Amino acid sequence: MDVTLLSDVSAWQRLGGADTATEIAQQPALWDALAQDLSRARDRLQAFLGDSLNDPNQRVLFTGAGSSGFIAEMVADAINAQWPADVRVVHTTSLLTHPALYLQRDRPTLLVSFGRSGSSPESVAAVDRVRSDVDDARFLDITCNADGELARRGAGRADTCTLLMPSASCDRAFAMTSSLTCMLLAALTVFDRSPWDARVARLKQIAALAREGQAQWDAPVAALAQRPFNRVIYLGSGPLEALARECALKVLELTAGRVLALANTPLGFRHGPKSTLDGNTLVVVLRSVQPLARRYEQDLLEELSRDGVAGQVLAIGPHSDIGADDEYPLIVPALDDPWLAPVWLGFAQLFALQRSAALGLTPDNPFPDGTVNRVVKGVTIHHG
Repeated sequence: MDVTLLSDVSAWQRLGGADTATEIAQQPALWDALAQDLSRARDRLQAFLGDSLNDPNQRVLFTGAGSSGFIAEMVADAINAQWPADVRVVHTTSLLTHPALYLQRDRPTLLVSFGRSGSSPESVAAVDRVRSDVDDARFLDITCNADGELARRGAGRADTCTLLMPSASCDRAFAMTSSLTCMLLAALTVFDRSPWDARVARLKQIAALAREGQAQWDAPVAALAQRPFNRVIYLGSGPLEALARECALKVLELTAGRVLALANTPLGFRHGPKSTLDGNTLVVVLRSVQPLARRYEQDLLEELSRDGVAGQVLAIGPHSDIGADDEYPLIVPALDDPWLAPVWLGFAQLFALQRSAALGLTPDNPFPDGTVNRVVKGVTIHHG
């Protein structure tokens, strides 16, 4: 097929990927809208949270399943480092199977749920489980769907605060794209310790960076996706390990599993996963802003170059003297890795979209047989 740019909506309509392409392209505009929405919700959010984050006995659990769970992983450690409260990540898929490991009846707990639809069985059941197992439980539901179960069930409850994302973020396509990045940036903004105006300003900076990235990467990534890679490996350290997992999931989802995608850390990759490399493998290193992490990343990049086993190795991330030859760099302001993660994710979303089309699939619905669904089905909730 001919390389199709993100802005060519009519071409993506013919290819069955117009919703996915639109939802990737709209993200910077949605983040600008999110900045306004959060400014309007500021007083309500601050009243709900109160001074709880300064309480070492307060437990905050960030949760979700699949891509929503990766949001939780990307934000939890950065937020935990800023507050006395005990901030952790636990996927709903673990919370439901092993609740005793994460819940204490006498420990005040705030469950922060991420949900595009807000109606997945695990999301709803996790709220019910925490409400039944914890005496002092509260709930912040960050969701894209005003009509979803989380929003509906939380309405009018004193123990629940629902934070809705801009309506266009409730992706119509199969894969989570704009929904994920909006919820991630919303959580970072709400829980960051810096002055509120500075947090909102960051959202606008991130939106501008993403626009720059889309413009620079669109055509090169489209061309990259025409190469017959049947394995893609994303590597990231710290909060970017979860980003790597989300990037890999996008490839798996949009290629219907025809391209095997894995994720790891640059240091962990040598401990066995490196054996997956061959001439049909693309390796993408997601670069950190942290100089220490970048040195470890650079060591691996140079090692992979010397080995010459992978089909292609490339790096994407903030411009730095440590890795000045990265293929997809952007000059970024002084922001931490979780804040920049949505920008780098744009690269992976573009690649997955283009690789799906190159394989002759329909990106908006890569599973027309219904074996995998936009909102998870077939989950039986067990009690005990």
